[in-house]
Amino acid sequence: MAKEFNVPPVIFPSGGNSAAAGGASIQQRRVPTAPFQPPRPANSGIPFMSFEIGSATSASYGAGPIGGGPTASSAANFDDEEPLLDELGIHPDQIWRKTKSILNPFRVDPNVHRESDLSGPIFLYLSLCLFQLLGGKIQFGVILGWIVVSSIFIYVVFNMLAGRNGNLDLHTCTSVIGYCLLPVVIFSAISLFVPQGGAIRFMIAGVFVIWATRVCTNLMVTVADGGEEHRGLIAYACFLIYSLFSLLVVF
Repeated sequence: MAKEFNVPPVIFPSGGNSAAAGGASIQQRRVPTAPFQPPRPANSGIPFMSFEIGSATSASYGAGPIGGGPTASSAANFDDEEPLLDELGIHPDQIWRKTKSILNPFRVDPNVHRESDLSGPIFLYLSLCLFQLLGGKIQFGVILGWIVVSSIFIYVVFNMLAGRNGNLDLHTCTSVIGYCLLPVVIFSAISLFVPQGGAIRFMIAGVFVIWATRVCTNLMVTVADGGEEHRGLIAYACFLIYSLFSLLVVF
């Protein structure tokens, strides 16, 4: 059984006015917009901001910390910063002057050692451990422990001998003990080419022990006050310390 549907009649506009009206409506719908700007509805009350690529790029570059380019103030602050080694307390020129003063046991400059540091002693400690490792001896912990014990030993002995006049602190004592390890480090490097055992090895060890003892004694007496009258006892303590370090190299 067929059903009947009521279809409303379709009325087509006729005349020139209708075509003009249709063209005007098409132009009204196709309003040209700026790049990246969404079409704005005719009856919408929400404001839209226009966005242009050229103006946005020139305005945002270098405007602040989020901008692409550095500003003059940030560049000036970067130039005023200290080098990284200075911030860490490592001064290579100072380390070189102190190391060079140890090389001559007869003319030691105590003025460069008045400002103590631990960067040079750590470097000499690692050098001694490296040469011992090349000789087949792993003694990192032993050498570090002996440096700590030796520094405390010299600190206690010196201040007991000097009494109230003694002004030697533990940091300065550790710095002097560490820098005076340079003869032992050189002896450890030479011992790699000297055969094990024999009198020659002990003679070389004795020369370097006397070198380290003389330098360390002069620095201890000069850097701190109140030790001149006890030079012999301080020299004996330094001799014991560097004899123990040389025994690590010999055996």
